[in-house]
Amino acid sequence: MHRRTATFLLALLVALFAGCGQGPTAAADGSARILLGEPTTLDPAAAGDAGSAALIAQLFETLTTFDADRVLRPALAESWRVEDGGMRVVFVIRDGLQFSDGSPLVAADVVRSWLRVADPASPSPLVTLMADVRGALAYASGQGRVEEVGLRADVGANEVVVDMLRPGSDFINIVASTTFAVVPAAIDQDPAALIAGEGFVASGGYRLVSGSATTLELEANPTYWAGAPALGAITLVTDLGGASQVEAFEDGDLDYASIGSFDASWIAFDAELGASLREVPSLSTNYYGFDVRSAPFDDVRVRQAFAAAVDWRRIARLSESDPTALATSMVPPGIPGRSEVDFVPAHDPDAARALLAEAGFPGGAGFPDVILMTGGTPWDQAVIVELQRELGVTVQSEIMDFGTYFDRLDRDPPAMWSLSWVADYPGRNDFLGVLLSTGSSNNYGRWSSAAFDAAIAEAGAAADPLAAGLAYDRAEAIVRDEAPVIPMSYGTGWALSRDGLLGAGQNGMGALRMAGLAWDE
Repeated sequence: MHRRTATFLLALLVALFAGCGQGPTAAADGSARILLGEPTTLDPAAAGDAGSAALIAQLFETLTTFDADRVLRPALAESWRVEDGGMRVVFVIRDGLQFSDGSPLVAADVVRSWLRVADPASPSPLVTLMADVRGALAYASGQGRVEEVGLRADVGANEVVVDMLRPGSDFINIVASTTFAVVPAAIDQDPAALIAGEGFVASGGYRLVSGSATTLELEANPTYWAGAPALGAITLVTDLGGASQVEAFEDGDLDYASIGSFDASWIAFDAELGASLREVPSLSTNYYGFDVRSAPFDDVRVRQAFAAAVDWRRIARLSESDPTALATSMVPPGIPGRSEVDFVPAHDPDAARALLAEAGFPGGAGFPDVILMTGGTPWDQAVIVELQRELGVTVQSEIMDFGTYFDRLDRDPPAMWSLSWVADYPGRNDFLGVLLSTGSSNNYGRWSSAAFDAAIAEAGAAADPLAAGLAYDRAEAIVRDEAPVIPMSYGTGWALSRDGLLGAGQNGMGALRMAGLAWDE
């Protein structure tokens, strides 16, 4: 089965179980109702969006994980070691692991799962996370053989051995991403492996047992490596039928729900709801980008003109009540080693007009109409107005449904677009190299800079954190000066959590660890 059929399988799941979901009920001991956006896939190797990752994290486990304080913890791997100066990473898999059907989970299952990420027939949207694994990207691009990929299982020791292209001690952090979750072999043999029901086999804390057009039902996995979760059942609500999250929570239909900053601003002072408000860390960046493959944005002067013409910080401030949410770089606060240098292009309309004239469009004359396509942001219209006022250029705004937005970016990106990127793991490279390196699967603008690539490689190979930080700073300065992307703001998360629901803290990477939830007795 090609992994791109995963969206079809999810639709089939809904069709099979339509009408079987239960109506809204108040939380009961041993279960909970949690609001979760509808995922686009259940397959870790096919997922590229935070919504899918939030569900996958419950169904399929990784070798390492980050706790609510962003401390790396062992999961399916009981330990790991870095050898040969970082050129080899070895994960020791726990003994006695099982999938939810009772079948053994061993090192070979890890290698098989990870090779799916680089499968040349359908590489993962996040295959760039494997960039430092020897032979992985060559295999994914069809230029190498699977035997040349630096992944192997030491069956006798039950270890996974990873050989790197360059020192990669941070690979132990990278594999905490759900992209590297371990899946059963049947996922590539039987389409029903991703359909809820008795045949669903999980490695995570929960199995998917049924679903409807508005809910997904999870059941605790008794073979979970950390012990059966305290909540025996969880209902994931994917559609509120037009009701607001706050209303559903007040009515007792939800025990946990993410909410927007606008609602959080008044709930904080509400006598009844205020005690249920939780601030949720969010390692995420909202940014605009350009398609640099064709005119007009293939000319760096045009990108620089757009970057200097707009007062990005003022526009972001109009919708962000928290001044710390205003972007100063692509890397959000909370990422270890993040620089305090401001890497947002300076607002200078005079310089912007001079650059545009130098590029052949004085006063905007002859500049082609440009499409700004987004999933809908609060800044789009303000950006368009400032570009018209300062440069005399016309930009048309279009909004695309999120379900098809990533496919459009991958297949035929518009001239100008926007994204919100949530950390796969807490590292500067996840917001720099993964998004902007030459050939990266997430480099939707197809920008390429040899100097940037060299700085990222130097940072990744540096054993000294100071040296790595200086190299990353150099990479960020190149992004600022060449303007392939422009950061706007950082995510600020809020949620309503039922009194007595323990373990609902998050690590900033967009997913609850539901296996750690419990009701206070």
